[in-house]
Amino acid sequence: INALKDVISLKFKTMQSDGILLHREGQNGDHITMELTKGKLSLLINLGDTKTHPSNAQINITLGSLLDDQHWHSVLIEHFNNQVNFTVDKHTHHFHAKGEFSYLDLDYELSFGGIPVPGKSGTLSQRNFHGCFENIYYNGVNIIDLARKHKSQIYIVGNMSFSCLEPQVVPVTFLSSSSFLALPGTSGQDEVFVSFQFRTWNKEGLLLSSKLHQSSGGFLLYLIDGRVKINLHKT
Repeated sequence: INALKDVISLKFKTMQSDGILLHREGQNGDHITMELTKGKLSLLINLGDTKTHPSNAQINITLGSLLDDQHWHSVLIEHFNNQVNFTVDKHTHHFHAKGEFSYLDLDYELSFGGIPVPGKSGTLSQRNFHGCFENIYYNGVNIIDLARKHKSQIYIVGNMSFSCLEPQVVPVTFLSSSSFLALPGTSGQDEVFVSFQFRTWNKEGLLLSSKLHQSSGGFLLYLIDGRVKINLHKT
């Protein structure tokens, strides 16, 4: 669809830190890609032929962090001439691309969740998105509604359902400085093996403490100035 103004909006949630959310490509190599990379969302604008557009061949804007937390996150892309607004969870990056951007040839295809492999109908690249989308709108058109009704202008690749499965992993959040979990140790053992993942905005805090058998010592695992440190002590 050729439009004077392009507005694309969607919401997503995922536990995967990497994946393609959006890809739009033209016939001359121009493309726009929105990709989740290490929990951050990047908008990549490539003008294709660097000889034709040497001064502004590529734009890469990154917003957000920890977006792979299985919570809903909202995204909005507005493109009018050479003005682009990129919004993730109400944080907006405004930028003016140089004049060449208004000539992007993007009339070929718009895909959500992956990049179709050229010449291989029904396959996606390996970086495709694993998670849930809702409220996908392109210039006011409800894309999910078109897909659900199997409209001819939409085609579906791979396994997809119109529901969002909840993950099997159940996290625990410590809401105050006095919150913690305690696990009784096993007697007669002087070895400990612990694994976990954590996320926090705090730069300091105790993550784990343990006493070894018969008070022969123990260890502390903690954050200080944003770094993880371990303190081993013996009597």
